[in-house]
Amino acid sequence: MKKILLTLFVLSSIHCGMAQVTSVKDGSSFGEKIVDQTAINIKNLENILKTQKQFSGNAKGKVVSVCQEKGCWMKLESGGGETVMVRFKDYKFFVPKNIAGRDVVLTGVAERSVTSVETLKHYAADAGKTSEEIEKIKAPKSEIVFIASGVMVK
Repeated sequence: MKKILLTLFVLSSIHCGMAQVTSVKDGSSFGEKIVDQTAINIKNLENILKTQKQFSGNAKGKVVSVCQEKGCWMKLESGGGETVMVRFKDYKFFVPKNIAGRDVVLTGVAERSVTSVETLKHYAADAGKTSEEIEKIKAPKSEIVFIASGVMVK
C-alpha cells in the first residue's frame, strides 16, 4: 500500500512539474485556427466602436493579464492604462496562464458592453487580487469586450 501511495505521489508531482514548465511557442493556436493574420491593432477598437456597434475580424495586441484559475479570459493593453477584456466563444477553449507580456492575434467579435460588479469581482478573484482590492469594486464598468473564436500567440 505504501508503495502504491508513493508511486501516485511521485507521478502527480512529475505531472504538476511538467505543467509548470510548459512554454508557449510562437505560432501556438487555441480555438479556431487563424489563417489570415492581417489584423487591426487592438488600440483602434475604441475609435471603430464609436461609429459601429460591433467589430468583426482580427485584432492584435499585447496580453496584460490572464485568468490564473483556468486561462478562461485575458486582458489586452489598449492604451492610456485601459484594457480590452477578451473572453472565448462559447467557453470552448482556454489559453495558457503564462502568456502575459506576449503578443497575440485574435479573431472574433468586439463590442462595448457593461460588466456587472459581481462579474468584475469574479475577474478580480481570478486574477489573484486581494480581498481588499476586490471589495473596492463598487460600480459596473463600461468596457470593450472581444469574444474570440481563435487566438494565436506571436
